[in-house]
Amino acid sequence: MPRQLREVVFVDGVRTPFGKAKGQYAETRADDLVIKCIRELMRRNPGLPPERVDEVAIAATTQIGDQGLTIGRTAALLSGLPQSVPGYAIDRMCAGAMTAVTTTAGGIAFGSYDVAIAGGVEHMGRHPMGEGVDPNPRILSERVVNPDALVMGKTAENLHDRYPTITKERVDAYAVRSQQKTAAAYEAGAIQPDLVPVATRSAEQGWGLATTDEPMRPQTTMESLAGLKTPFRAAGKVTAGNAAGINDGATAALLAEEETARELGLPIKMRLVSYSFVGVEPEVMGAGPIPATEKALKQAGLTIDDIEAFEVNEAFAVQVLAFLEHFGIADDDVRVNPYGGAIAMGHPLASSGVRLMTQLARQFEERPEVRYGLTTMCIGIGMGGTVIWENPHWNGADAKQENTK
Repeated sequence: MPRQLREVVFVDGVRTPFGKAKGQYAETRADDLVIKCIRELMRRNPGLPPERVDEVAIAATTQIGDQGLTIGRTAALLSGLPQSVPGYAIDRMCAGAMTAVTTTAGGIAFGSYDVAIAGGVEHMGRHPMGEGVDPNPRILSERVVNPDALVMGKTAENLHDRYPTITKERVDAYAVRSQQKTAAAYEAGAIQPDLVPVATRSAEQGWGLATTDEPMRPQTTMESLAGLKTPFRAAGKVTAGNAAGINDGATAALLAEEETARELGLPIKMRLVSYSFVGVEPEVMGAGPIPATEKALKQAGLTIDDIEAFEVNEAFAVQVLAFLEHFGIADDDVRVNPYGGAIAMGHPLASSGVRLMTQLARQFEERPEVRYGLTTMCIGIGMGGTVIWENPHWNGADAKQENTK
């Protein structure tokens, strides 16, 4: 029986403020963070009857403890969704939430769902990356991958080797700009609308309220970064200042078939165009966004010149700069991460994909002259993922001409 694919739209997205490992969420459960996000999505979209949610997909990289037990299902139940709403857990390391979005989007396009919730959570303070894993010894003994592939910082140093023009000064300068852009975005109120305040508690300090990203360091300078250690290589280039930290946080997005969204009076913030995941050499996993973007562009019948808004995950500054250099985009291009990124805000692994999407949706709202944008990220063990979106607010203008005015 022939089927027609249906349009998938991004209705809304929220996230908790991101915390430092052992920081503001040290005594907060991981599942409670994502439950908070799901509840906020439902609160913000009262036109959506809870029973109309067809699926809840929640990602976590380390699915153990309070991030285990099929967290999509348990979080759905604990969020107050009806028992009839199913859920599942998903894992693609850093791109967990991105994969939750693309997987449920495929179900919507095929006709299996009308509405889905997709997101991710990572409490790295409680569950460090790699906790409880038992890699098959053949991975190393048979040289299936280079040993560097299991240490993300080493893969970033390897990427520097592939791109010798990306100097320590360039990555540090990029990191400083990320901090400055995030501080400016907070000052302008561009981040707060998508944050869910989270009540925190501490046995020593009592109750608190998390309302901003804890990792931010707006006072960062080139001079302060120059003196940091390079833990992954003697006289290397990767430091704690030009990489994302070890963080806690959660995200959730509401996706729907376009006609269903209109029927329910739900907002339409972005329209899905294409997506792609690609494998690369694990020891240079930061290169992953490049072939993933090339493939997604080809699927969409677009070129990089058609993309006028970029949200690139900042796992490492070198990874972003390698992407920009490959596509001939300047380090300080205003279209790229205008609100800053993971170097300033944090990168709670499986949650970050939806953060990129909420910020791209914000770009679309503020820039109606932009038709297409993308979210992209590198992924541990050698992968990249890219999702291309269309701006439903596009006014028919040419973004390139607008940028030259």
